[in-house]
Amino acid sequence: MSESDTYDVLILGGGSGGYACALRAAELGLSVALVEQDKLGGTCLHRGCIPTKALLHAGEVADSAREGEAYGVKTSLSGIDMTGVNSYKDGVVGKLYKGLQGLVKSRKITMIDGHGTLVGADTVEVRASGATGEGDAGQRYTGRNVVLASGSYSKTLPGLELGGRVLTSTEAINLDYVPERVVVLGGGVIGVEFASVWKSFGSEVTIVEALPHLVPNEDEFLSKQLERQFRKRKINYKIGTKFTGVEQTADSVTVNLESGEQLEADLLLVAVGRGPNTADLGYEEQGVTLERGFVRTDERLRTGVGNVYAVGDIVPGLQLAHRGFAQGIFVAEEIAGLNPPVIDEKGIPRVTYCEPEVASVGLTEAEAKEAYGEVQTTTYDLAGNGKSQILRTAGAIKLVKGGTTDDSPVVGVHMIGTRVGELVGEAQLVYNWEALPAEVANLIHAHPTQNEAFGEAHLALAGKPLHSHS
Repeated sequence: MSESDTYDVLILGGGSGGYACALRAAELGLSVALVEQDKLGGTCLHRGCIPTKALLHAGEVADSAREGEAYGVKTSLSGIDMTGVNSYKDGVVGKLYKGLQGLVKSRKITMIDGHGTLVGADTVEVRASGATGEGDAGQRYTGRNVVLASGSYSKTLPGLELGGRVLTSTEAINLDYVPERVVVLGGGVIGVEFASVWKSFGSEVTIVEALPHLVPNEDEFLSKQLERQFRKRKINYKIGTKFTGVEQTADSVTVNLESGEQLEADLLLVAVGRGPNTADLGYEEQGVTLERGFVRTDERLRTGVGNVYAVGDIVPGLQLAHRGFAQGIFVAEEIAGLNPPVIDEKGIPRVTYCEPEVASVGLTEAEAKEAYGEVQTTTYDLAGNGKSQILRTAGAIKLVKGGTTDDSPVVGVHMIGTRVGELVGEAQLVYNWEALPAEVANLIHAHPTQNEAFGEAHLALAGKPLHSHS
C-alpha cells in the first residue's frame, strides 16, 4: 500500500454524517478520503428529507389553490400533474447535489467510488460498485482515523414482503400518479408526512399505528393535537391497532388488522422506521460492537476499536440528518484535537413536516417529571396569535419547566401548527442554554409573527401573560 492511499481521515459513507465529517476535517487541514457506492448526499438528499419536503410543499400549494376562496381569492385546483411535481422535486435535489459535489471538490477531498468494507482497524477495502464475488479484488485504503457512516435503510415487518403495491418511502417519492386510496403502515414521522402529502393531492388515506398515538415519540399533547387536526383534514387513522398481513392483486391491496377489519387500497406504504445499514460491512469481524445492528459508541462516538468512530443513523438515537451533520463535525474536531463538547441528544431539534407541522426540542412532560420530579407547564394557543390567524392555522406551544421555582429552566418545548418548524431554532437555544422563562420573556418578538407566540408562551410561564389568560 502506497503512502498516497493513506489518509488522516477515511470515511465509509457519503451521507449527512459522512460528508459533514469530510468537509469539516478538510477545513481543519486533515487529508480526507470519502468512500461512497451510491450518490454523495445519501438518503437525506436523494431519497429522504429533501424530496419528501418538496412533495409536501407541492401539497401545500395544492391546498392553497383548493382553499383560495376562504381568503377571497378565486382559485381552483384542476388536478395534480405528477410529472410536473416530480420534475420540480428532482430539480431541487439536482441543484443541491451539484452544489455539494462542488463543495467536496473545493475542499480537495478524495472521493472513492465503490462498496467499502472494513477489513482492519485502520483499513477499508473498496470494490467497484458492480463487482461481486471473491474474484473481484478490491483496492485498500488506510486511515489514521476511520469513520463509519454507512446510514440506514427502510425497514419492513417480519413476513411483510416489499414489492408490487407494497412499497417504502424510497419508491413512494417517485410515484408517477396519485393513488385514489392508500394505507400507511406506521404513524411516525415518515408515515404522517406521506399521509399529509397524499391527502393534499386528493387521496383517501388511512394510517395504521400499533402504538396508542400518532407521532408516538412526541409529547402526548402534540400527538392528541395532531390527531384532532388530521380528523379535520379527513385523514383516517387507526391507533393501537396491529397489522397482521396484506394480500395484493394486480389492482389493489387488502390490509388485514388484528381486529379482523380489512382495508382495501391501491397501495400500502410501509413506514415502520429505518434500520442501520451495517450488515456485511466487516464491522463485527473487526471487533466493532453491534446491538440490534446499531454500532455502540461512547459519548465521544468512539467504537472502542483503534481510532474507529461512528456517526449518523447507525448510532442508536434520533435518525435525523442534522444529528448526522452535528456528529460528523464533532468527530472531525475530535480527531483534530479540538475537544468539542459532547452532543446533548435531547438538545437536537425535531420537526415533522406534515400539515400541521410538529416541532419540539428537549424533554416531554413525562420525561421531565421522571428527571425533575415536580415540573411546571404552560400552553399558549395559537388562536391568540395574529399571524397564525392570518394563516388560518390552529395549534399551540407547550413549555415544560424543570421544576417549579423561578430559577428552574425550560427543559422542553413542544409546538404544533402551520410553519412552526421555523420556530424550533429559538426553541433549541432556550433548551441548550438552559434559559429561564423570565429571560426569554424579556426578549422582544416581532409583531405580527408566529415567533411572537413563542415569546407569549414564555411570558405566561414567567407569570406575566399578555395575550393569554393567567
